[in-house]
Amino acid sequence: MRSLVIGASGGIGAALVQQAAGEVVALSRRSDGLDITDETSVARVLGALSGDFDRIIVATGALAPAGQGPEKTLRALDPAQIMAQFAVNAMGPALVLKHALRLLPRDRRAGFAVLSARVGSIGDNGLGGWYSYRASKAALNQLIHTAAVEIARSHPRAVLACLHPGTVATGFTAGYTADKVTPSEAARNLLAVLDGLTPAQSGGFYDWAGRPIPW
Repeated sequence: MRSLVIGASGGIGAALVQQAAGEVVALSRRSDGLDITDETSVARVLGALSGDFDRIIVATGALAPAGQGPEKTLRALDPAQIMAQFAVNAMGPALVLKHALRLLPRDRRAGFAVLSARVGSIGDNGLGGWYSYRASKAALNQLIHTAAVEIARSHPRAVLACLHPGTVATGFTAGYTADKVTPSEAARNLLAVLDGLTPAQSGGFYDWAGRPIPW
C-alpha cells in the first residue's frame, strides 16, 4: 500500500501519515513549499513524484482566514474572505486532483479523498451562518463529484470521496466546544472509510463512519 498525504503538517494530516500502513509520501507547505492555491507550485511539487499511489488524501482546509472567524450574518460578508476560502477549500484540492491524476493506477483500485465538512451540506443546513466555509465546502463536493464522473471513464476502479472527519481536536477547532475526537482516531476512521468504499460509490460525500451525507 502506497499513500500520498497532502497537508501532512496539519493535525489530521500528520495523524494520517502515522496511521497509514505501508509507504507514505508526506507533502506540506511548511516542509515542501506546496501551496495548493498556486497551480505552478502544485505542478512543480507533484511533478517531482513518480510511481502509482493506492491512496491520495488531501488533508488541507481553513475555517476562516487568519485572525478572522466564520461569518455569522450577511453583514459580515467580505469579498476577499469569500475568495480566500474558495481558493483554499475548493480550488486547491481540485488543482491537486488535476495534477495527481497521473499518479493513480488505471489497472487496480485506488482512492482519492478530500476533507469536506458536514456544514458544506445544503440539505443538512438548518442553522445558517458560516457563509464562506459552507459555500466553499459545497463547491469542493461538486468539483470532486464532477471529477469522479469523468475519471471513471479512464480509471474505472478509482474511488473519489469527500469525507467529513467529525470535529477533531486540532488548532483548526480550538475555541469550539463541540465533542471532539483525537487526530489519531479521526485518521483511522478516514482511512477505514476510504478503503471500504467501492467504485460504485465514487464521487460521494460520507461521514467518518461511512454514512452518506446529503448534498
